[in-house]
Amino acid sequence: MVLFALLVLSTQSPLMSSITNTHYAIYRQVHLRSAKRILKLCEANRGFYVKAGQFIAAMSHVPKEYSSTLSSLQDQAVPCPFKAIREVLVNNLGKDLSEIFLSIDEQPIAAASIAQVHHALLKDSQEVAIKVQYPGLELQMKIDITTMAILSKFVAWIFPEYRFQWMVSEFEKTISSELDFVQEAKNCERTARNFERNNVVRVPRIFWDLTQRQVLTMQFCHGHKADDLEYLKEMRINPTMVAKALMEVFAEMIFVHGFVHGDPHPGNILVSPEGRRGFSLVILDHGVYKELDEGFRLDYCQLWKALILLDSHKIHHLAERFGVGKYSRYFPVIFTGRTINSKSALGRGMSTEEKRNLKQDLSSLNMGDISLFMESLPSDFLTILRTDGLLRSIIRKLGVSQRVRMLAYSKYAVYGLTVKSVAESDHKVESALSKIKASISYIQLRTFIDIMDLLSQVEAFRHSLIKTLKRILYEVAHFFHGNSITIKP
Repeated sequence: MVLFALLVLSTQSPLMSSITNTHYAIYRQVHLRSAKRILKLCEANRGFYVKAGQFIAAMSHVPKEYSSTLSSLQDQAVPCPFKAIREVLVNNLGKDLSEIFLSIDEQPIAAASIAQVHHALLKDSQEVAIKVQYPGLELQMKIDITTMAILSKFVAWIFPEYRFQWMVSEFEKTISSELDFVQEAKNCERTARNFERNNVVRVPRIFWDLTQRQVLTMQFCHGHKADDLEYLKEMRINPTMVAKALMEVFAEMIFVHGFVHGDPHPGNILVSPEGRRGFSLVILDHGVYKELDEGFRLDYCQLWKALILLDSHKIHHLAERFGVGKYSRYFPVIFTGRTINSKSALGRGMSTEEKRNLKQDLSSLNMGDISLFMESLPSDFLTILRTDGLLRSIIRKLGVSQRVRMLAYSKYAVYGLTVKSVAESDHKVESALSKIKASISYIQLRTFIDIMDLLSQVEAFRHSLIKTLKRILYEVAHFFHGNSITIKP
């Protein structure tokens, strides 16, 4: 039902634009009531349902009643009683809590889909955050996955164009690794190594002697959600700088490291007022990661370079390699908001004519085409689409142009083609030459972007000037000839 609600909600925006203010108020009441019901459903069933609720909360195009109501699922879901949590801790750590901790807060500081987090002090007074998996969760997830598989097959049998089996398969792979906190700790340390030279990224340190499959103990880091505008304003932190830093961090993950955090919702990215730039980004929840195939990583770098240049031949060639050549013309729309033949500058959206042509083109697609497109994509692509969708949402909530996102992607796509996919090359000379080559390539690409931007502004100015001159001529003609005029504005 949550998935069904998600599909329905994603169609609401066009409808809402065509109703009256009175009806709009009624729609808002209905949306709020429905959102509260979905929230109760997610909190009651936990696990997969909370994850589905988190996904809806991060979507920018659903009615705000849903995104605001369900945002609590990102870190403030209904917690599990501490008595059950204590049992999980003792079973995993093998000692009474009083032997390990000076104190531990029974009220969690965060509660989400698979675990809740408690603040504690070790015997040496170090602050730690303890992530504890909900008891009985593994069995519940197996039941949820089986239920999803049965329902997806049932839906596909009744409506052949609605094929969701690929989604169940991807979710099963993701959740199996996410339930292993030892693997999450390894992911955390690998990310910390990848960004050890980056002064804006903070990754919590792992306490291995207090980490097991269901318990993860890490350094406690202070901060607020990345999309908390009131907090940023209070701390005098520029949202644009936060957005730029966020996008560059994840662009580096995708295009250079090939090791991608798959769940960057606002609850997993904190902004701390500490750092050389006046703030730092604390990256949490390292359970969902995707290690990109090296061939795919390089192809994806090439795709973004082609998207910036609007190289239709290259885009089609890469789409063929991804297994979706039939839909290559939609790649620029999906990633940059431009059509394949667009004359618009990067991040400036589409012209009225482009929107009209795209709408006509999309009218020929049906749900079967969408299902085929998603089924045909490599699994690496699906992770990137989800990660990119969540990042876009954060950028929007910060009130920052998507151009920031696209510039970061274009920059690191070029770096990813010239720099090795590890944090540092084995040879300093080779590494330095690669970085110089990458910088030159990016300068060339950025120059192209700026020239296209300038041409777009000149074209906009030309249209505005022509419109102004026509209006002046119309007024002059009207002054001298009254109604008998031939010049039209």
